Amino acid sequence: MRAPIAVALDAPDLATMTSWAGVVGPHVDTLKIGLEVYCRDGAVSVQRARDVAPGCRIFLDLKLHDIPATVAGAARAVAPLAPDFLTVHAGGGPAMVAAAVSALPDTRITAVTILTSLDEADLENIGIVGPAERAAVRLAHLAVDAGARAIVCSPLEVRAIRAAVGPEVTVITPGVRPAGGPTQDQARVTTPDQALAWGADLLVIGRPITGAVDPGAAAASLAAGLVHV
Repeated sequence: MRAPIAVALDAPDLATMTSWAGVVGPHVDTLKIGLEVYCRDGAVSVQRARDVAPGCRIFLDLKLHDIPATVAGAARAVAPLAPDFLTVHAGGGPAMVAAAVSALPDTRITAVTILTSLDEADLENIGIVGPAERAAVRLAHLAVDAGARAIVCSPLEVRAIRAAVGPEVTVITPGVRPAGGPTQDQARVTTPDQALAWGADLLVIGRPITGAVDPGAAAASLAAGLVHV
């Protein structure tokens, strides 16, 4: 049984990404391909990940944020890759989210609420009415009403968002770190087991796995502690 982890494959080159995908694939159910890899390697990154980890879902984390027509066009452009998840920013508004949903109906359009790197002071500085939990719930409502079937939020907002959107929406949480580990550039974090206990469906974990000497062993260790949570 694979653990509900999406490994963030933020690798410096395609060969490294492919290697990571191959060694973590037996232990986790999702591989996340983000901006760094996709902007450099394009569609081949998705193809390589599928080749070496055929049982894993693909989470294409592009965080699209533009006018509705442009986002719809971008969503159609990745349709041949058939990602299981594709991220858009909820802050782009309901028409933008709905455009992505319409353009890619077989993919779970995933709305990002408040980035986990932002704290309350950051929200105030950029003009988002907080606190973070209230803002995230507001954006989650907006996105789900527009057709999004998954939400990205910090683990600290999981309980409130789960209560707001119900059980059918997939709740995905970055900002997850093993107990005692460094938080790096994440401002709102918790441990993997706590995030699942609060209602998360899928945990995004990158550097605690890919930064390890043996990423496969790190993935196996984290997965072993989660598959029965």
